[in-house]
Amino acid sequence: MKIGYKLATEAFGPAEIIRQAAAAERAGFDFVELSDHFHPWLDNQGHSAFTWTLLGAMAERTDRVGLATGVTCPTIRYHPAVIAQAAATVALLSDGRFTLGLGSGERLNEHVVGRGFPAVSVRHAMLREAVEIIRLLWEGGYRSYDGRYLQLEDARVFDLPDSPPPIAIAASGGPSARLAAACGDGLFATEPEPEIVGEFRRAGGDGPRYAEIPVAYAPDGHEAAKAVLSTTRWALTGWKVMSELPNPVNFAAATTTVTEDDVAARFACGPDPDRHLEVAQPFVDAGFDHLVLMNAGPDPDGFLDFFAGTLSAPLRALTPSAQAA
Repeated sequence: MKIGYKLATEAFGPAEIIRQAAAAERAGFDFVELSDHFHPWLDNQGHSAFTWTLLGAMAERTDRVGLATGVTCPTIRYHPAVIAQAAATVALLSDGRFTLGLGSGERLNEHVVGRGFPAVSVRHAMLREAVEIIRLLWEGGYRSYDGRYLQLEDARVFDLPDSPPPIAIAASGGPSARLAAACGDGLFATEPEPEIVGEFRRAGGDGPRYAEIPVAYAPDGHEAAKAVLSTTRWALTGWKVMSELPNPVNFAAATTTVTEDDVAARFACGPDPDRHLEVAQPFVDAGFDHLVLMNAGPDPDGFLDFFAGTLSAPLRALTPSAQAA
């Protein structure tokens, strides 16, 4: 079992994100993961720095911990040629510690360039073409590509690592899980759904399986739940909502009825390690082997200390329950 730390790029400024990455390495995390957003989910989160600048700085400030995007959309706001170049550079700077997480995107971030936001079936087709372009460029030499949605003209990435970074593809259901198996080296998800892992495996996927675990550390569970309610209640809306709303104000409006009880039912709130393990167990049962702790509590350093001193060992020891097996 590998354990990662989700860097909340929407909740902290860039210098703090880089500091937390180094602190997570010292705390014993196996990897850190950060989203690639243009906007935060809610205005009061207040941040959304450029992920690829952060990754370069994090590669220089750390020595051991893995780095991953969770996830980048390489089809609308970016062209996949740009992502191929950026990912190759981070892989070189990090001495091969980088994993490129890719997904079909959210309207929140992709609509900003004025190219629209297609239906999910089109986004999946675009993502498949994007992965083909990225892998083509990683083979070296001048390359061209003429797809239905994406084109590449006589392009070459000059600085390439000896081995290309693995690609983990985000899935929220059967079609995207099968796409991850066909095009990716791993799977990324946010729900403890066994069927997502099952579809991935049945389609031939056998790489690492990443999942985000919703936690909120604070000395008091009520304090932790209040923090989630203030900044992270968007996480309770579900992927169909999260992928479609265009701006933070829409997420604020869509979550006005979320309560502390709703938060407590979904998140591990407070300092009780048993509750954190209880929330993580369904993801283990579903077949995920890379657990990413998404801490929405008010004290990131307190959470890192809690992980290092209390949570790390029992979390790593989790195995599928008898019912899941």
